[in-house]
Amino acid sequence: MTKRLNPIMFAGTGSDVGKSIITSAFCRIFLQDGYQPAPFKAQNMALNSYATPEGLEIGRAQAVQAEAAGVPCHTDMNPLLLKPTTDKVCQVVLNGKPVGNQHAYEYFRVEGREELRKEVNDAFDRLARRYNPIVMEGAGSISEINLRAVDLVNMPMAIHAGANVILVADIDRGGVFASVYGSVMLLTEEERRYVKGILINKFRGDIRLFESGVKMIEDLCGIPVIGVVPYYKDIYIEEEDSVMLQTKNLQATHGKVNVAVILLRHLSNFTDFNVLERDPRVHLYYTNNTDEIEKADIVLVPGSKSTLSDLYELRRNGVAQSIVKAHKNGATVVGICGGYQIMGQEVCDPNHVESNIERLPGLGLLPVTTQMEGEKVTRQVKFSFLGSDTVCEGYEIHMGATVPVGNAGLSLLNKLEGGRTDGYFLNEKCFGTYIHGILDNGAVIDYLLAPYAAKLSDVPFDFKAFKEEQYDKLADHVRKHVDMELVYKIITPSCLPQNGEVTEDGIDQKPPLSEGGWGRWQ
Repeated sequence: MTKRLNPIMFAGTGSDVGKSIITSAFCRIFLQDGYQPAPFKAQNMALNSYATPEGLEIGRAQAVQAEAAGVPCHTDMNPLLLKPTTDKVCQVVLNGKPVGNQHAYEYFRVEGREELRKEVNDAFDRLARRYNPIVMEGAGSISEINLRAVDLVNMPMAIHAGANVILVADIDRGGVFASVYGSVMLLTEEERRYVKGILINKFRGDIRLFESGVKMIEDLCGIPVIGVVPYYKDIYIEEEDSVMLQTKNLQATHGKVNVAVILLRHLSNFTDFNVLERDPRVHLYYTNNTDEIEKADIVLVPGSKSTLSDLYELRRNGVAQSIVKAHKNGATVVGICGGYQIMGQEVCDPNHVESNIERLPGLGLLPVTTQMEGEKVTRQVKFSFLGSDTVCEGYEIHMGATVPVGNAGLSLLNKLEGGRTDGYFLNEKCFGTYIHGILDNGAVIDYLLAPYAAKLSDVPFDFKAFKEEQYDKLADHVRKHVDMELVYKIITPSCLPQNGEVTEDGIDQKPPLSEGGWGRWQ
């Protein structure tokens, strides 16, 4: 039987320092070492979400971390999810279910905060009873002092959990000494007691050149550096945000099947295309350039958090016409979720569920119409693709109902377990579906690429095996550059430092600045 470990939290000096990836790495490391870990992030802000086995919604990053930990994902791993609809408004998803939209100013008020705090704390407590250890992730900066009173995800969460906090800093962006030292100094005295280690992430070059830097950070902060993790380019883990999609694999190329994913302003669940992005038979790129769309063999219209808004923009900037033109010239066009809605004759929102736009004509590629409805569908599904005997898997997260128009009749794409159906199939080069993850299934990929067999020479791609290999490679990479013996000392209950004292295991947590200690900086 494995010994009980205290929770560990990876908090950051800022956003995009690599907390999610480091959390995934430690989930896999603890699994490899015989433990039963599970991830936890009290509050996540992302358009990239996932459906749990119970049919509830969480951030995709926590689903990836659960996969790395080898456990099914659950809403307790991400009890609070914020899905931006505009720069100032988010849909709030609590324990897997949407509870309404809120303006940022309203959401971050002190009033009503304790109810949310209780929800996220209770979710952690339930998770901690089932798994060991809990690998927690913070959000943004650990030291957003203007939000301290309403913070649900960083130090207040660590204190509730009794977690050992590892501060993650991105050295690649520069200013690592100031960001680490400043982050620590802006914490309260109580909060600092929970910070047990510092991890320097995304290092480029010869690590030996930073040995003196490690000592300087330790001397300044009185906290050990548990490792310096180099930047990597040959390990592929799902990304949390879509910020860099437009820089990926731009322009069509020869010798492979060119796949263009339409770069929507409110694109969601871009991980639907990870399989194709890694498939050696395919060259995939994200674009809203009309020339690049028309050069593609396959055009994929992705999901959207604001379908009507994105459809309006596609019609305004000429991308809608380019998609239709590409299809007329022989390209395959496939829509997923919001993309499926966009491919129809019209999208209607008479009750203003999504926006103030009541109706827009779609691309007209599929004889279907969509009406937005208030009840969000979230569920994992197993299905048969075009009558195949192969059982495929995916998940649904959408609002709205799509039905054939006029005399079009049913032409179903997928048959789901329990007798339900999904999607619309016009022909082998034009169809749509509500199922996210449909492209994770080999049978679907093979069908999609079949019309371009003359271009294909590589063997089919096993994405599940590939992902497992990547989690192991990530764990090996981090393990190689982190003092895991020190990590285990930090999170083993009998060896935890108390009140800033030196413990029997030799971890010196006593603060520097002997004249007045941390208190002089309060």
